[in-house]
Amino acid sequence: MVAAMMPGLLGPACGRLALQSFGASLLGPTSRLLLPLASQHSHGQPRCLSSSASPAAAAAALAAEAVAPPPAFINDAVRRIAPAHRFSPHAPRVKALLVDAAGTLLIPSESVTDVYLRAAARHGVVGLSEAEVLDNFRRAYNTPWGGSQLRYVDDARPFWRHIVSRSLGSSDEALFEEVYSYYSEARAWRLAPGAVAALTKLRAAGVKLAVCSNFDTRLRPVLAGLGVDQLFDAIIVSAEVGAEKPSPIIFEAAVQQLGVAPPECVHVGDDRRNDVWGGRDAGVTAWLWGSDVHTFDEVARRVLHMQRAGLTAWGLGDEDDD
Repeated sequence: MVAAMMPGLLGPACGRLALQSFGASLLGPTSRLLLPLASQHSHGQPRCLSSSASPAAAAAALAAEAVAPPPAFINDAVRRIAPAHRFSPHAPRVKALLVDAAGTLLIPSESVTDVYLRAAARHGVVGLSEAEVLDNFRRAYNTPWGGSQLRYVDDARPFWRHIVSRSLGSSDEALFEEVYSYYSEARAWRLAPGAVAALTKLRAAGVKLAVCSNFDTRLRPVLAGLGVDQLFDAIIVSAEVGAEKPSPIIFEAAVQQLGVAPPECVHVGDDRRNDVWGGRDAGVTAWLWGSDVHTFDEVARRVLHMQRAGLTAWGLGDEDDD
């Protein structure tokens, strides 16, 4: 999981929203709340709000957290595909890697609470504490969104306007635009350590690459601003596809654009429900960021090993993880 170039992402310390990876994050040093990003767990408090989460993990989690409730056509209990082909020499070998954006590839560059409160002060909204902003954000985030199952429609302004106004207690349009615009810029994000080197190595080895994220239309400009858009053969954005993870539709769109079969793909993301269960439901192998794999270098080594050995991805990180 979410979820990301939106107005807020919790960062490392739950007390200080430190936006460090298309969801909603608002925390600081030990929790992550991506404002305008998709998210990890669609039920209950966003994992990124955990005070025990590391900065990177925190940022990663909320991006996933902001994901909308599952589309109507997806069962709440997303079924998982059993790891039937564990290193079978007859199964399709890995040909493509899909990566989640916020919380995996992208990390907020500064605390969300800092960003929110700084913007609020400039527009005359004062007297709010970090704890209040965080609590307001949680409440807004956990409130069912409109009559649609999708949070990210086009630029997702309605959704993020709702989040920002509830978080800061102000419907000032200029205030919202300042926060929203900030997360539209590359400076609001940083790439996960080692991501560029690892992805470049995979691309040189003939592995097709794609971003597959619950995000709004700001994702493409952000990736371009960070200079990595050309690394990917496809960029799949939920706001453009009209479906959000864990729906198989978004994974199917990625597979089709890459010209590969689902069993030939590995997807890496920080949300168990949206990325792992959703990916497996679409027939794609899925690794949980921060659990199955921890760095992009590890992802590259595993994918290249399987590619050289002619092994399927199924079975790696696909154990029952209830």
